[in-house]
Amino acid sequence: MKTTDDILKLGDPRLYEICEPVLKEELPIVQAWVKDLHEAMEDIRARYGFGRGIAAPQLGIMKRLFYLNLDKSYIIINPEIKNPSKELFEIWDDCMSFPNLLVKVKRHQSLTLEYLDENWEKQSWNVEGAISELVQHEYDHLDGILCTMRAVDWKAFRWKS
Repeated sequence: MKTTDDILKLGDPRLYEICEPVLKEELPIVQAWVKDLHEAMEDIRARYGFGRGIAAPQLGIMKRLFYLNLDKSYIIINPEIKNPSKELFEIWDDCMSFPNLLVKVKRHQSLTLEYLDENWEKQSWNVEGAISELVQHEYDHLDGILCTMRAVDWKAFRWKS
């Protein structure tokens, strides 16, 4: 069972790597990866009280895959962000790789996410606000970008109380 302890922490060089696409022949493995992502997220929720999404590289799975657990579960394979809005908003972002830190970042208010689902079927999802921010956060992980790298300025860091 995967736990918070299995999540790569800030400074781990793997968090800064660009992930490889999931290949169609890897689809049978995806369910096992998603199970691991779900278990780690549930442990973060229990320990720290947050967690709506987790990216595969946070568990050292260097593939373009992330998992969201919102009103339902979403398995996002090989995503692409399309049509990001010009309108931005600021938000205090958190991350399972540094669960006691908040980082103020700017994110696009809305976007379209194109991806493959767990059945290798193409999907398109228009998102805005908090879900747009979440998608951008998880997508950044796939490109080796952490929210610490998107901080609005040097005062944009806070410890969670």
